[in-house]
This record gives sequence, structure tokens and C-alpha cells, in this order.
Amino acid sequence: MQSIVSKGRDINEAILLGLDLMETTRKNVNIEIIQQDTKGFLGVFSKEAIVKLTKLEASTPREEANSKTDSFDIAEQLVMSIVDEETERVTTSKDQELENTNANNHETLSLEGKVWVKNGQICYQSSEDQYPLVTISEDIEVLKNNQIVKEKTFIISEKDFLEVKVENEKIDTKWKTTVDRDKLQVILHVEPGYNLIHEIPDIEPEHHIKLVVEEKKELHNSLNYESVIEQLERLSVTKGYYNHDQIMKAIETKESGAFEIATGIKPNPGKDGWIELKVDIEGEEGLKEDEKGLIDFREIQTIPNVKRGEVIAIVHPPIPGEAGYTVTNEVLPAKQTFAIVLRAGIGATIIDNMVVATESGRPQLEKRGQLIKVTVIPKLIHPGNVDLSSGNLRFMGDIEIIGGVEEKMVVVAEGDIIVHKTVYNGSLTSSGSIITSGNIISSDLSAGKNNILVAELGQLLGILHQQSENMIAVIQQLTKASAFKDNDLAKGGLQPLIRILIEKKFKSFPVLAKKYVDAVRKGGDSVDKDWKEIAVLLTQLFLLLTKEATSLERIIHLSDKMKELHEISKTPIEPNSFIRIPNALNSTLYSSGDVMITEDGCVNTKVHAGGLLNIIGTIRGGEVYGKAGVEINEAGSEIGTHTVIAVPSDQKIKINKAMEGTSIKIGNVKYTFKETRYLVRAHLDEKEQIVLD
Repeated sequence: MQSIVSKGRDINEAILLGLDLMETTRKNVNIEIIQQDTKGFLGVFSKEAIVKLTKLEASTPREEANSKTDSFDIAEQLVMSIVDEETERVTTSKDQELENTNANNHETLSLEGKVWVKNGQICYQSSEDQYPLVTISEDIEVLKNNQIVKEKTFIISEKDFLEVKVENEKIDTKWKTTVDRDKLQVILHVEPGYNLIHEIPDIEPEHHIKLVVEEKKELHNSLNYESVIEQLERLSVTKGYYNHDQIMKAIETKESGAFEIATGIKPNPGKDGWIELKVDIEGEEGLKEDEKGLIDFREIQTIPNVKRGEVIAIVHPPIPGEAGYTVTNEVLPAKQTFAIVLRAGIGATIIDNMVVATESGRPQLEKRGQLIKVTVIPKLIHPGNVDLSSGNLRFMGDIEIIGGVEEKMVVVAEGDIIVHKTVYNGSLTSSGSIITSGNIISSDLSAGKNNILVAELGQLLGILHQQSENMIAVIQQLTKASAFKDNDLAKGGLQPLIRILIEKKFKSFPVLAKKYVDAVRKGGDSVDKDWKEIAVLLTQLFLLLTKEATSLERIIHLSDKMKELHEISKTPIEPNSFIRIPNALNSTLYSSGDVMITEDGCVNTKVHAGGLLNIIGTIRGGEVYGKAGVEINEAGSEIGTHTVIAVPSDQKIKINKAMEGTSIKIGNVKYTFKETRYLVRAHLDEKEQIVLD
């Protein structure tokens, strides 16, 4: 190999690579530089060094000298190349330095007379013809040469030293505990604290700047576990009721909140005694198909029925409750439970805990609180009209009249009354419900007779009980006086003393007692034996006034019995009575439950509903009352017939069309329409004023 072209990053590297390939030394080759290496800019347009190496033949001393000369020339070339590179680098560096200097000079010139903010500090540079201006807000304090700046806007010169002060604020965590009235819950209320950090943001150089404060809120919760436990211990909370997970949430929260950190055990209320019905007592309404798929329109209601010996109901005893515990481990007694007070009426008897039918008929249940009365009502079907030929009808069960009720005829039933035709100038009274298919004209209807009687008897017993208590107190005081000798009382008992008290101090007592006894007698078999027992005692002790010895204990027993039944009478009965008729004219309707007038409506009729009054048609004239509210399609007349619609203060009146002259009464507040109004929804507001929605 006599010659070779070699490449390298620089001249020296290219030569060395070529010598290695030729396996010779530098003194035995001729070196020709074909291309100098160049660095380029950022590696772009750079060039490698290229050299050509040629082996030398055996040389004479002169050639060796020339060879030395060539080596010197190559070295000189290498040195000159390095010098050129360094010269270029220095030149470039000086050019960049000059460029930076010019830029800095330009920037310096552009900042003259300006002020700016960097890292919370005010920086500025004045000039001969321009002084920087600074405006500060009220929440910033600036010291100028260690003096507080009072001006809102001020000038800065080169001699001024400025210092900005902003105050940060730290709000501590707030917390407190509350205990509910029953001591079943301890609630921890936490409001985390926070740091208000005020900073002045950077502002670009301007001749006039306004300093403002940016506020940053950093929440923190300094509440700790130990403080919460100490508070629970101060409240005497038992450790077993701690809610540790809620405590941890409370001390870690960054938001305001309430945490239940201790919980007691609520008492289990238990269950009052109840009655389990084994038969249907409600019946079903609606048209039904027979086996052939035909509908009998005369069979619109299925009446429940039981057979003799059939179990009507099973009475279950009360289930006592379980005591609870407060967070301080105090016992919370469970609410007392009460047993069913069961009474068997006509056609039923009580065997152990079961009510059994002694007669076949319709089962009926009357419930007043925990007092329950079960009866089996037989049914009388009258094939024609109730008139002079049939006489009045009175029956201890249901009465179904296939015809109508004619003038001045009376129908009384201990169950329901069903009339298929018109009732004209008649009187219907039932302990259950009244249903008619014909109109009611100039007649009196009363459904829920027993409820009316119980309410009347209970009201009398309330007054009699109060007077009897006063009488007992007077007797107890007089018998201790020395004027009354023991032997005199032993001979005549208390009757002489009672006679004197009635004549001098309690004159109204015998009048009320007689009124009660007469009402019980009039009620007949529909009155329970407890009410009858009181009538007997009142007669013996206060009406006959015989010389038979009477003890104070009998009077006290009577007073206690009157109090018991008076309380029972105040307990609302579950409504199981209603009146349902198509129309009414010049009549009086009373029901302890709902009243439904299903067709044209009623004219000049008085209606009292212990439940809801619903008139599908129109009411013209008369007065109506619905204890559970009133719903009417149209009320009043164009000639202004006096019409009054009333409900209690907590109920509503709904009328689709109320004509001029119609009056509504809610509680004791009355309103009369001066013009026809549609879709009336009336009730009392908080100020006891009628509101028409």
C-alpha cells in the first residue's frame, strides 16, 4: 500500500488513522492535507479532516532534509489551524459579549423612570426627566427611608430606600361538643382554622404602578385526639360508647362539620297488644262475574259473614320493650306497653285469647284506642216498603230494605242499613253505615249511633266525675270533725250527709245523673255493661237516696269508674261508619265517618261528617261540615241562597266553583264570596287568616 486517503475529526486524528492502516511511521510517509476540519454551528455544517498519506522511497540525505522540512510545514499548518480556530472562537465570544452588552444597555435605557415589583420587593430606576410613581392600597404599609408613607400615591427617587410590609393572619381551629336531651349522642362541631397569607404579586416595569395584595388561605386543623378524649372524660362518657372512627374524621377534616363521637343505646319501644283478625270484616265492593262470565248488577257489594263457632280473632299480649343506655351509662327505661282491652258484644264470646262467634252473621269490630269490641251482627231483609203495614223496623243487626221508607216511618239498626229506594220524611238510625240507592227527601239520617251515644255519655261522666271528686273531698273533711259522732254515721251511713250535700252544695248533680241514666236506658242493648253499671250505681247512691248504708269506698269506686269511661270516650274511634246516598233535599245527615253524595247533590240540607264530606254535584242552601275536610264540585246559587261550608281550623275546603253569596268557615274565621270564583282551595295561614289558593 503506497498511498491512502484517511478521514478524522481533525488533521491529527486523520493522520494517525492512516499510519495505523499503512503500518508505518510519520517519517516514512508524505502527508497531503486535502480538507481542513470545521466545527460548524451547533453541530450543523461541520466537516471532517481529510489527508492523503504516501510512502516514501529510500531517500538520500538531501531528501531526508526535505522530509524534515515537510514535517515542519505540516506542524506549522497544524498550529496555524488551531490558532485560526481559537481566533474564530474568541471573535465569536466577543461578538456575543458585545451583543449582550448592547442588550443590557438597551434594557437599562428602557427601565429609566420606571418602577416594578419582583419577589415582593419594589425595584425602581429614576431618570433625569422621569420619576417613578407608586400607588398603594389601604392594606399595604410602605416604609420610605424608615418612615411610614401616608400618601396614597408617592414619588420615588434614587436616594430612597423602600420596604413593604404586609401582615399575615392566623385563625385557630374552633370546636365544641353538645349532648342531646336524652344523652344518646355527643356531637363534636369542628370549624378548622386557617392562615391568611398576604403577598404582593410581581409587576412589570411601568412609570406608575399600583400595589395590591393577593390573599391566600391555607386551612389547618389543630384539633388532636387527646383533646377530644379529655372532653369526653369531662362529660363522663363511658368508653364503650366512643365512636373512634368519627373522632379520627373530626381531627383530620379540613371542612366545617358535625361528628357523632359517642352514641348511646336507644330503648326498644316494644309493642302494644294487638288483635289478629282471622276473618274478613271489611267486605268487598265492585262488580264481579259469575261462573258463566255474566255480571249481576244487583250484586255490587260482598258482605262478610261468619258461622257459629268460627274464630273471629286472636288477641296477642303486649311485647315489653328493652331499656336503653345513655352515653354516661344511665338506664333509659323503655316506653310502657299496653294490653288490648277486649269486649265481646252480641253474637261473640271470648275463650282464652280467642274471639269466637256464638251466632252466624256479619262480624263487626269497633276500636277505640286499646279498647276493642267484637260483635256478630245478624241480618234482617225486609222485602217491600217500610210503611204502616210493616210498622217501624228495629233490629239488633243489619237491615236491608228492598223497597223504600215512607212518611214518618222509623228504621233503627245495630248494624248497617241498606235501602234500595227513596226515603221520604223518614228516620234512619244505625250503629254502622247507611247506604241508599234512592233519594233522601225531608228525612233524618244518623250513621254511627253508638259513637254519638258514647260521646254524649262521656261528656256527662266528665262533669259527674269532677263533682264526685269534690263531694268525696268534702265528706272526708266532715267525717273528721267532732260534730259527727261515729255511732251516728254507723247507724245511718253516709246517706244523710249525701242528702244534705246534694240539697245545699251539689244541686246539679242529681239532674246530670238522671240525664245519664235516661240516655243509657234509651240506648238499650247497644250500651255496654260498663256504662250500664255506672247508671245503676248513680241510681242507688244519689237518685233513690234510701236509708241503706252507703260507704265512702263505693263512692270512690264509682268516681274512678266514671273517670275511666270518660277517658275512653275521649279516645277517637276508628271510623267504620259512613253515609252514601245519591241526593238529599230538605234533610239532616249525621255520620261519625265520611258522607258521600254521589249524584246531583243536596239542597237546603244540613250535613255533619265526622270524616270527609264529598259532594260530587252541587250544594244549594243549607249548612255542611266536614271534620276531615270538604270537597264539592259546585256551591251556592245564582239567586244567592244562603250556603255555609265549614271545617276545623286545620283542614281545607276544595270547591271547583263557588258562586256569589257562598260562605266558607274554617275554625272561627268566616269568608263570603262576593263574586263567582273557580278552583277554590281554602285554608288558614299562620296568622289565622283564610287563604284562597
